[in-house]
Amino acid sequence: MSEPKKIIEPRTLKGFRDFLPEMMIPREKMIARVSEVYRSYGYSPIDTPVLEYLEILSGKGSDETDRQLYRFKDHGGREVGMRFDLTVPFARFSAQHAAELVLPFKRYHIAKVWRGENTQAGRYREFSQCDFDVIGTTSTLSDIETALVINDVMQRIDLRSDGTFTRFKIHVNSRKILNGLLEKIGLAEKAVPVLRALDKLAKIGREKVIAEMAETAGAAQSQAEEILDVVGCGADAAADPRRRLDELAVRLAGNGLGLEGVETLREIFDAARAVGLPDGRFVLDVSIARGLDYYTGTIFETFLDDLPSLGSVASGGRYDNLAGLYTKTPLPGIGASLGIDRLFAGLEELGMIDRVSSPVRVLIPYFDRTLSREYIRLAALLRRGGVGAEVYPEPKKLGQQLKYADRKGFSAALILGSGELEKGVIQVKNLKTQTQEDVPYAEGGEELLAYLERLLNG
Repeated sequence: MSEPKKIIEPRTLKGFRDFLPEMMIPREKMIARVSEVYRSYGYSPIDTPVLEYLEILSGKGSDETDRQLYRFKDHGGREVGMRFDLTVPFARFSAQHAAELVLPFKRYHIAKVWRGENTQAGRYREFSQCDFDVIGTTSTLSDIETALVINDVMQRIDLRSDGTFTRFKIHVNSRKILNGLLEKIGLAEKAVPVLRALDKLAKIGREKVIAEMAETAGAAQSQAEEILDVVGCGADAAADPRRRLDELAVRLAGNGLGLEGVETLREIFDAARAVGLPDGRFVLDVSIARGLDYYTGTIFETFLDDLPSLGSVASGGRYDNLAGLYTKTPLPGIGASLGIDRLFAGLEELGMIDRVSSPVRVLIPYFDRTLSREYIRLAALLRRGGVGAEVYPEPKKLGQQLKYADRKGFSAALILGSGELEKGVIQVKNLKTQTQEDVPYAEGGEELLAYLERLLNG
């Protein structure tokens, strides 16, 4: 007698997830809208491999990303790693294909990345990033455009059918300001540990940051306090950023690098006003440093007003030296990334995601066996007219099919029986309002399509 077959427990690894249709449908909608914004600014799509030679990835982000890197030997004995972001592979891509690219080169890349980090709300070990970058230019116009793309992406992702979206602010700073300050006070050689400590200010507070700067960078109490005092110039989000930039210029007087950073930020704020963005959309925040070591200039972090504890949902900055690790050709760059998983988790928490389990909004119930071909013909007519539709596959009771439509989030059901067919009408049931109306159903279906357009988009 054979032993009973062992059933393998179906489960996923910690930090990894399955996506059911009710999550994938709004995610795909979000990604499509992000892509539209990127393309509208002239960014072209690319893709790169999941696996890279380990030397391409290690030592490029920070000690933390090196610890989180998924690494192993492949079947050929090569040391390889799974990409932890999309920027480092892009730097390798740019260096490898420099002769084929027309500079400046603008790209976007939407794909999964992997980090073996501790999981928490909105933070996973496998997640997607939506990156856009331009390389081959140091122009401040590219810094301005990056800021505007982030703004447009955040405004475009209105996932609810009523078009509402949570408010957001984009925090802006420059590594040049921070590095210029460190030059002035004699800590330029300790920039990496100092800025890593500073980046934790919001999480651990002033005193612990001072202690960490002393421990990791050997900063004196007076040096650490001066850094935090200058950071305080950007602490009042309600103040006019131009006045605060003037204060920073005074504090950085005589340091060309720091003053260059101040002027770039001034141009970004002026551009935001010139294109009509509301005051307060961009916030001068001298405390943000971004944890990755490759940033050299303007940096961005974006927060939801109604859920600031979620952390930044779109961030990035200028990295003028990263590609120099792979080529002698100068390839300065700037860009940012939308953290789609974190943003999606935040929007879920805020109730901003419409729950549907079908990518189409119209159901055609199948309850009369003699009309199966008519149902198929009706669905084809709707699809040719730009209205997606699903035909229920089995001739069950109409009530059962309407319950199915309700559970999957359809907006309308088109009820067609022999009686309706004789009258030349279709009964359109609005599943949101639970009302119905007979609509003329002629050969071309023009009246029906016009009615559905109003119902679905009104």
